[in-house]
Amino acid sequence: MVSNTQALHAVTGGPDGILAGLASGKIFIDMSTVSPAASRALAAQVAAKSAAMLDAPVSGSVITLEEGKLSIMAAGSRQVFDKALPILQAIGPKVTYVGANGLAVSMKIATNLSLAVQMLAFSEGVLLAEKSGIDRQTAVEVLLNSVIASPMVKYRGPFVLNMPDEAWFDVNMIQKDLLLALELGRELDVPLPTTAITNQLLTTARAMGLAHKDFAVLCEVLARMAGMKTG
Repeated sequence: MVSNTQALHAVTGGPDGILAGLASGKIFIDMSTVSPAASRALAAQVAAKSAAMLDAPVSGSVITLEEGKLSIMAAGSRQVFDKALPILQAIGPKVTYVGANGLAVSMKIATNLSLAVQMLAFSEGVLLAEKSGIDRQTAVEVLLNSVIASPMVKYRGPFVLNMPDEAWFDVNMIQKDLLLALELGRELDVPLPTTAITNQLLTTARAMGLAHKDFAVLCEVLARMAGMKTG
């Protein structure tokens, strides 16, 4: 599991890369969130070595990892998936086969775009309540106990009160995923309007010097734009 498409090429290519070490019958499992096209191209290179590849990214956070609740989506040959399933289940209890090579990373991208979009919407609600005269902590408490409290909102929502020193998922990393989503949306003619505006606000966060922060810093970006006091 590496950070992006460039990193995947770096660890798989060359005389000391993963591809060079593959042999007939071997299974290579890539758990990175990368370009679906790049993932499919890599799977073809693996097949040329008479080996097999699964793309199998995970969905979850630090908390879900610690609780043993990571979920995995996997793609490739169904026969190879069945063979690798016990290994994947040792990492996360929920493993879903989604189809041919490249579709698991497509599913992961479709999942991750919602993380930032949900965080942006949550932040809008917090700040609207706060500027109306409601204490921010009270607003967060109400929202975290409302119908909008997805698992992600429940564990990341409190960050708008107390941002962790070390980002769980920083601005640059989540923006990488949104850019992958926008690229895929353009290829498939699927409009992604909320993804696009969220991406712009992540660029704003970078311009404000907040790229190293967890992407929950979207709340601070909006607060500054609204002329509100920030942490």
